Amino acid sequence: MFDTMTITKAAGSICVALLVFLLAGWAAEGLYNVDNHDEDHVSGYRIAIPEEGAVAEVEAEPEIPFEEVYASADAGAGERLWRQCSACHALNAGQNGVGPYLSGIVDRPKHSAEGFDYSDALLSQDGAWTPENLSAFLENPREYAPGTAMSYGGMDDVEDRANLIAYLATQ
Repeated sequence: MFDTMTITKAAGSICVALLVFLLAGWAAEGLYNVDNHDEDHVSGYRIAIPEEGAVAEVEAEPEIPFEEVYASADAGAGERLWRQCSACHALNAGQNGVGPYLSGIVDRPKHSAEGFDYSDALLSQDGAWTPENLSAFLENPREYAPGTAMSYGGMDDVEDRANLIAYLATQ
């Protein structure tokens, strides 16, 4: 069954396999090793680190005023965003859900949805739901009206807010 030739072939195969792994390891070490002891030749990128105590200046992207974005808002895109709101609000006048109905919300006096029990935070607000007020409320309801019962986390994108308000203005 096992003769000398078979044992020799098996031992030779093992030696060749070990030699291949040894050479592959040596080649990989040569290709991927970043330890260079030559100071004139540096691998990688140099990153400028500010001196201690220096404050790095970060350029803030200029924010486009909401009025400009609202002027070119797309009500069709706002209709898709409305789906998030429809879980708690309705567009039919007088049909309150978890939140008040939003039919005619744009430029409607605040806390004027008939039959809805507003939180004290919104009852303390004066004025109308202008597009600007709606945008500020949608951006961060808890900051706009601290203590509001609305559990929505807010809509960061100014274009999304403008599109949604444009859609609501058509209702």
